[in-house]
Amino acid sequence: MDVNEIKYDCKYFKGFMPCEPSKKDGSICDTCTHYTPVSKKILIIKLGAIGDVIRTTPLLQKYRTLYPDCHITWVTQFPEVLPEQSIDKLYKLDSVSLFILTNESFDIAINLDKDKEACVLLANTNADEKYGWTYANDHIAPATKNAEHKLITGLFDSISQENTKSYLEEIFEICHQKFNYEEYVIKVNTDLSEKWKRDIVEKSNGKKIIGLNTGCGPRWKTRLWPEDYWIEMISELEGKGYFCMLLGGPAEDEQNKIYAKETNSYYPGHYSLEEFISITNACDVIVTQVSLMMHVAIALQKQMVLFNNIFNPHEFELYGRGVIMGPSSGCDCFYGTSCSRERSCMQDISVADVVKNIQKLSQSS
Repeated sequence: MDVNEIKYDCKYFKGFMPCEPSKKDGSICDTCTHYTPVSKKILIIKLGAIGDVIRTTPLLQKYRTLYPDCHITWVTQFPEVLPEQSIDKLYKLDSVSLFILTNESFDIAINLDKDKEACVLLANTNADEKYGWTYANDHIAPATKNAEHKLITGLFDSISQENTKSYLEEIFEICHQKFNYEEYVIKVNTDLSEKWKRDIVEKSNGKKIIGLNTGCGPRWKTRLWPEDYWIEMISELEGKGYFCMLLGGPAEDEQNKIYAKETNSYYPGHYSLEEFISITNACDVIVTQVSLMMHVAIALQKQMVLFNNIFNPHEFELYGRGVIMGPSSGCDCFYGTSCSRERSCMQDISVADVVKNIQKLSQSS
């Protein structure tokens, strides 16, 4: 065959090696019956943080529905949480990926990060349509009018507090799309997940498994629930026949060991993100502050009790699988890193109310 007969626009084209149909049945472009032209080339720029990368994944389902034969490229700092089967080309942000991306062409390019490097990348991307934030006149700029509102809410707390849209409604709107409750997706190591589930189910002896994510990361410690509340709640749950499992990362290790010693709860230790996802997948209900765990639990479609004080509660979409619990006294520290009260508002999320919500959600798991 002639080189001019190569179908460079086919969704199976791999660049410089045999495509899947060619490997399977020896197909050659000029006579191939599998040829499927790419309907849209789409670039998604979502670099971080890890949780934000996960909660941007509903866009994948949206664009796959709109353009079944589209080709999706995603560039991020955290490729390990994204399922390869949902993305045609996955890049980790580095000098090589930047060089490649700025020399490709796309039909649609989306940047949902406000960081300078992401905005500059969109500005330098060759695309027919651009959505999100770009870079112009030495500063961040909305690529279209639909990105203006979220830029403004990020700059002014008083306007952000008035927002009534979820993050997903906002990013879909930025992309000139409507959010129809498309689900998160996340990379799960099936073998590892099944191994942990077998081990944890055996330890639970048939009881409902309640995953307790006790930390919240280093940035906003104002989100922490009191230590004695965790111990009291675990004791109550154990008395009601639940199996409590403590979860967290290295920062929570010491505290979780204390909780495990003070109660009969199970603490498996802290592991890699891949194992953390697998361990979480064994739970029936998750209790957590706003953190990476929240996004992992939503992606795994777990029932969840979500503690929230310093953020706008409208931001979070739980897909009808959870409840958001805030302090009965409210919170005075919007995005605050320190509490302005003598007594933390997190003390006003009662153990009794949390236990009631866990009981209710466990009936649906």
